[in-house]
Amino acid sequence: MWSLLWSLVAAVILSVDTRPNVKLNSQSSSGLRSDCVGNLMRLSLDKALAVGNELEVEAVNCTQHIVLTPGLAAQCGYSMESDPWGNTRIYSSLLGCYVDNKDDQTFNVGLRLRLYSQSGVVTHDVDQTCIYTRWASREILCDRNYMEVSDFIAGAKGPAQDVKEGNNPPDASGAAHGIWKLTFYTPEPVAMVPREAEQAGYGLMLTSTRLVVRSPYNTAETTSEEVGGVPMEVIRVSAYYQTLHGLNVVNMAAACPTGGVLFINNLISWHVPRLMTPLVDDSFEVLELHMGINGKRLDRSQMVTRGYTLSTTRHHFVIEIPVGSPDGHFKSHAPDYQYHITYSVEPMLEVLWRTTGTQDDTRYKVLFPITTPLMPQLPHFQENTVPEARVFTVLGTFLHDVVLKNITFSTGVLTVEESNARGFTIQEHRYKNGTKGYSLSVPFDSDVVLKNNPELLVTTYSLPLTFGFIVLPEETPFAHQVELQASLKDVELPTITGTCDKKHFYITVKYGSQGNNFQAMVGYSHLTPEMAEEYKFQENGTHFSLVLPYDAADTAFELMNTDSLRARVDLCLLDHINNWVLADLYLSCTFPFTTTTCYPNGTMTATAVKVQSVAELVPSRLTLKDQSCKPVFSDDRFALFSFSGDSCGTTRTFFDHYMLYENEIGLYYNRGVAKTSPIDPPYRQTISCYYVVNETQTVAVGSKQRLYEPKADISSGQLMVQIRLAQDSSYQLFYQAEDYPVVKYLRQPLYFEVELIESTDPNLELIVEKCWATLDEDWTSLPSWDIIVDGCENPDDLYVTVFHPVVSDSRVLVPSHIKRFSMNMFTFTKDKAVLKDKIYVHCDAVICDTTSRADGLCRGQCVQPTRQSNARPYEQKGAKRTRRGTNSTRQRQISSGPVELTSG
Repeated sequence: MWSLLWSLVAAVILSVDTRPNVKLNSQSSSGLRSDCVGNLMRLSLDKALAVGNELEVEAVNCTQHIVLTPGLAAQCGYSMESDPWGNTRIYSSLLGCYVDNKDDQTFNVGLRLRLYSQSGVVTHDVDQTCIYTRWASREILCDRNYMEVSDFIAGAKGPAQDVKEGNNPPDASGAAHGIWKLTFYTPEPVAMVPREAEQAGYGLMLTSTRLVVRSPYNTAETTSEEVGGVPMEVIRVSAYYQTLHGLNVVNMAAACPTGGVLFINNLISWHVPRLMTPLVDDSFEVLELHMGINGKRLDRSQMVTRGYTLSTTRHHFVIEIPVGSPDGHFKSHAPDYQYHITYSVEPMLEVLWRTTGTQDDTRYKVLFPITTPLMPQLPHFQENTVPEARVFTVLGTFLHDVVLKNITFSTGVLTVEESNARGFTIQEHRYKNGTKGYSLSVPFDSDVVLKNNPELLVTTYSLPLTFGFIVLPEETPFAHQVELQASLKDVELPTITGTCDKKHFYITVKYGSQGNNFQAMVGYSHLTPEMAEEYKFQENGTHFSLVLPYDAADTAFELMNTDSLRARVDLCLLDHINNWVLADLYLSCTFPFTTTTCYPNGTMTATAVKVQSVAELVPSRLTLKDQSCKPVFSDDRFALFSFSGDSCGTTRTFFDHYMLYENEIGLYYNRGVAKTSPIDPPYRQTISCYYVVNETQTVAVGSKQRLYEPKADISSGQLMVQIRLAQDSSYQLFYQAEDYPVVKYLRQPLYFEVELIESTDPNLELIVEKCWATLDEDWTSLPSWDIIVDGCENPDDLYVTVFHPVVSDSRVLVPSHIKRFSMNMFTFTKDKAVLKDKIYVHCDAVICDTTSRADGLCRGQCVQPTRQSNARPYEQKGAKRTRRGTNSTRQRQISSGPVELTSG
């Protein structure tokens, strides 16, 4: 329907550079094109001219400018249609109001177009001359908003002519038209004078040769009827008009289809009745039959090119148009948030028939806009991803009334602008066929891309997307989901390298393309945070490293030799989800290891190790040849034996210059001890000590695991004692030589450990006889202060020395070989002045044989009664001027320091 200001829908406002009051013809100018199509004048406005504006149309009649309202347009023979993008067509009947008609042959149509925009008003004048001489006896025109019928008449008396008194109509109200009255049949007759008919919306005109009646659809005097199965709007009227010879009457009728359209398999079939009651009966002959689009005829070649057909059946004229033909247009819709489209086209049917036995012919012309029902349509998306480029690329094609507003990624919703700002390239593309596309590019390494590994070296990248659109001009929203996938054989696996020194394994893991997304296994254990701390775990983003002692709980012992132990660490990296082995390392190294120690008094100590080849071995079940001789110490990996050469089944063999003591550590199945398995391999370890008669002591050891027979080597040694300063009370970490001087606060505890090293004889015990502090490294220098006296704490010290117990662990095999004590940091003073900030600590240690303890110190650490204490209540020691004696044959002197006092 028309409105007072015909609104043209548009997305943006375009300024138009045009001169007002331009006279146009069929040539294009300023986006306006006018031409003549039979009994119609057609004016086209390009969207580039009309977009973003409101259009007002005026009819120009000489100096008159009449605004064509919707009602006046239907009454006067004007119609207009616009597509959603502003392309507009205006039709004018050549027999319409305000058309300059010269003898029903030459017609001048004048229109003024006013385009209202925010920047003002632009005016265009159109003046089109059409010549039309092929009038039929009766012309019926069906336009979108009215139907018009005109009949040829002879001898009509124009408005300027006078009529004779006897022929005057009784009512002079219609004199201006030359029409006296009209009778409409509904089917009951309804009579009206011209003024009443015009007030009811009808258009009336009497030209030099034709009488014209025009009716909008659905007036009170029109009827809806079905003709040949097609609904029709019908008007029947008798018009009385003035002639030179008096009054005459002509019976007129028009019938216009309002239906008859079928949609089958993307084909539009429009059926128009052939026997069009009340216009014609069976006695007629079709002289011409034409099809057109938008009011203009098409020739046969044009129809074939477009795929159109026009045919005649017994009851109908049939026009068939493929959906999507270039003469129509698609429109987007989004009911219920789902995407649909419609297709609109305006075919024309023109028929010229003649009634049999007469010369009366009728031209019947119908302009019939057709729009298909809503058709569900999945938006077309084409994935153009090239996996090797590592970028997802997708292109969606749409009608140009669809606008992309946002995209929902796995991480949230982003507008088009936000997506571009994130590096996701979104571009709009325009195509010649009127459609447009949106392309999206997203790198594989973006956080919105999901990744998984279906195979060890293959990564599958997934990009779930939900595109949010709106349809213009209604701004109706809808959405469409797309999931893109690509696979690449691009996984770079992590790598593991490792080295060893005399005590440790050093392992480095270089991350692969997936970073540290794996589970590390050390031996049979997952690498927990506690293990990582124990193994000095360090990480820098591309690597991590571990340092494992060779005897760590997660290492395995492979082979024991006379003076060495071959140990192995296994590191495996597992995929979290599929448990795939991403990388592994089996690092085996040989470490220095003393298994047997021979003492001059005939005592021997031997260490047995649980090797991997005897996996079910329990070290505590090992014995010497004499099965009553069991380990003096054992855990789940080691067993320590200590025995004399004349016990536990030890044999002695004499040679020319030496004698050989031998025993054997083995796994014997005594009564009460069940076999773990009949196929367990035997464990045999031969112990040998060689003594050169009247000369140097020599030591050798042999072991056997499964079928291996180790060789025996000759070696010698002496007892050694060391003192170390621990970093805390756990006695796990110690200060190294490069850490000195160690800086401490006043009264801060100092933790010392004195150890008998390179001995595993459980019959030996280390006793700390005395310890003292000096200002200088020389242990005999003065002043000095006693810390331990006669194996006990100094009773003259307010903050007494504390002895700490020692228990066996992975480092401590023989607790009696170690003594631990702590004292508080102090400084020397004289006359209340600090002499020096540094102190050195020295100790005398005694090594005792526990199998033959003597009186005195060898009874144990600090077993004598505590002496009377004369301690003074301060920590700054006075100078105690005593000088130490020299070393005795059973003593070892050891020193630690310097330890430096700080006040900060």
